Amino acid sequence: MGSPLRDRRAARRTGVVVAIALLAGVLAFALTRIDLHRVAHALISASLGWLVLALVLMMLSLLARAFSWRAVLSAALPDSQIAAPAVIRATTIGVMASAVFPGRIGEPTRVLVLSRRLEGPTSRVFPVVAGTVFSQTLINLAALGILAAVTFSSVSLLHGDASALEAVLAVPVLVALFVFGTPLLLRLAARSRSVRIRGGAIAFAGLLRLAQRGLVVFARPRHGIPAIGFQLLAWALQWGSCYMVILALGLQHQASPVTAAAVLLAVNVTAVLPATPSNVGVFQAACLVVLAAYGIGAGQALAYGIILQAVELVTALALGVPALLREGMTWQDIRSAQARKQASTHLQGDAILAAAQEETPSNSSLADERS
Repeated sequence: MGSPLRDRRAARRTGVVVAIALLAGVLAFALTRIDLHRVAHALISASLGWLVLALVLMMLSLLARAFSWRAVLSAALPDSQIAAPAVIRATTIGVMASAVFPGRIGEPTRVLVLSRRLEGPTSRVFPVVAGTVFSQTLINLAALGILAAVTFSSVSLLHGDASALEAVLAVPVLVALFVFGTPLLLRLAARSRSVRIRGGAIAFAGLLRLAQRGLVVFARPRHGIPAIGFQLLAWALQWGSCYMVILALGLQHQASPVTAAAVLLAVNVTAVLPATPSNVGVFQAACLVVLAAYGIGAGQALAYGIILQAVELVTALALGVPALLREGMTWQDIRSAQARKQASTHLQGDAILAAAQEETPSNSSLADERS
């Protein structure tokens, strides 16, 4: 009988293989219905100048995200020296990890990379740094709301092709409900008769208490204003990059900055649960759905999705590879560090659960006390 860790890895690999196979089948079917000559012509005839500008804006957006994170970190760890170059390197390495590996590996990667540079035990620093990522997630939800408002300001989306977009837009709402409903769920779990459920709630609540230090930025305007400002600036720059690709393909007569906002919204929401590295395939499908709502043909829409993802990938590699080398790390180091962190998290949860079991009176003792 295999170990639980080995079984989880085997199940994860099986899930990835199945997802890739299904995605390959869908893409093969889609390609049979798309004029590949039109796609190739759009790719070849794209304006290089606009593409370079799109690349520059994407790089600047990544730097803006790093400065936002540094402001959040400064609020959460006021006694620590938060060097801007270290934060930039961690941010770019995280983005590159998401671009190269399947799954949402980028966020834990950047937390791990930066945690090893900060003073104090990693077991205490790591949850606080992870909490700062959660702070940025809340800002991102606000940015997605702004993009949604801009998207629905477009009358053309109110035609028959908007149903898929409306389904996509429900995801950030569900995420927000989960975020703000978690405390209530924890309180209910803490009252459960099941020792395992109570122990799990205690473990999770303990981690959340440490992560709350990452949320203090919203109570400190000195750090909160630049954190929110830089993060929203990063979204604006990325929005501009999406529109530069529209200009590069000469689609400005059919698509507008609102179209770019809709594309940015769709590709980010569909990346919540990525099945492939960089969400390849799903990314292009999201672009196809959005651009079809604006009357853009499938060939040009697919070319747009390919180019936009190429801009993101080139940005991630151009900034991430030098950062990885500067940190003196390899991909194996990151994967090993993640495995160690996951193992320590499981051990910590088991220890807290055991403590909860010891502290919880048995049913017979409770009956004796009531009698």
